[in-house]
Amino acid sequence: MFESFFPAPRRFFLSALLWAAVSIGLWYLGGQHWGTYIGFKPGYEKAVLPIGISRFLYPAFIWFYIWFFVSVLVFASFWKIIAKHKWHAWSIWGSAFILFNIWFSVQVNVTLNEWYNPFYDLIQNMLSNKGGKVQDLYAGTLAFVYIAMVYVTVAIVNSFFTSHYIFRWRTAMNEYYIQYWAKLRHMEGASQRVQEDTMRFASIMESLGVSFINAIMVLIAFMPVLFQLSEHVKVLPIVGEVSHGLVWAAIFWSLFGTILMMAVGIKLPGLEFNNQKVEAAYRKELVYGEDSDAYAQPVKLKDLFSNVQVNYFRLYFHYAYFNLISIWYLQLDILFSLVVLFPSIASGALTLGLLTQISNVFDRVRGSFQYLINSWKTIIELLSIHKRLKAFESVLK
Repeated sequence: MFESFFPAPRRFFLSALLWAAVSIGLWYLGGQHWGTYIGFKPGYEKAVLPIGISRFLYPAFIWFYIWFFVSVLVFASFWKIIAKHKWHAWSIWGSAFILFNIWFSVQVNVTLNEWYNPFYDLIQNMLSNKGGKVQDLYAGTLAFVYIAMVYVTVAIVNSFFTSHYIFRWRTAMNEYYIQYWAKLRHMEGASQRVQEDTMRFASIMESLGVSFINAIMVLIAFMPVLFQLSEHVKVLPIVGEVSHGLVWAAIFWSLFGTILMMAVGIKLPGLEFNNQKVEAAYRKELVYGEDSDAYAQPVKLKDLFSNVQVNYFRLYFHYAYFNLISIWYLQLDILFSLVVLFPSIASGALTLGLLTQISNVFDRVRGSFQYLINSWKTIIELLSIHKRLKAFESVLK
């Protein structure tokens, strides 16, 4: 699965993590100020950024673009030298391009979040003072449209590129398995593993991988914002006054939901794996029966289909209580961010703009912590496919 697309996967991913840690560490230890060496004015990194698309052309952003490109160039050059791999460009530069696009999308989201406070405060002031300049409302709305257009454009570009990236990964897996087809063809369901499982693995990795990286970057970008906004929310329901209560509330509620979903869904990956096994056995008997009367006899087929039925009924039962609990949790989750703010709303500590901004940031941080909850069914399917492909590849070791 990974060896086909990435050079020496274990060492590759370990080195990627180490290099990312070094690059990020250098950035926060002073690298973000080093733009002065290429001509930026001192203090450029502390400049107040406008709430609009022009902020992405400020020196602080331009220097990060350069830093990111140079970091990837060093890493890609290192692996180009030590390991010759057909898919080098897609696996390294393609991954970097997707990461950059996700990071940029998160930064656009941060900009959108900053837009909420002044705009809704403007509305509140107009309502309280019974009037204002309508041009200000149009100008604020137009700023939102520009930012949103950038966000949508980047999202579409990333979606298009990621689709091609994932298909290249599937192509690499397909070529790898075909290369060893003489050994693999005797494995049960070999054709299904090469055709269907590689396709499903690629498509699931596309959705899960991008959403996982996005969740991590949203946390990195929005957690400091939530930390600052927590100063306006001194009191939480039930527990009372808590320092940085919004952060703790988001962590507690998300961890509670994650542990809950993992507990109630613990049996599902194994059942999905067994489901493919019994389906493959039934399908195989039917295929053999097309060429020979010795196969696909009624008694044999009835027995094989009985195994299919038993496993499906077990899946239905376990999915029933899993869906019940997960849907109830997600319904309560809709109200959670608002309920957390009730004491501050009642005390008049928040303006409309601040309330909207806090709700937006809180929902994004909480949503990132809830990655496993929102993706658990898809993760179950991926784990099942991973088990089948690992078993399939075992003959090559």
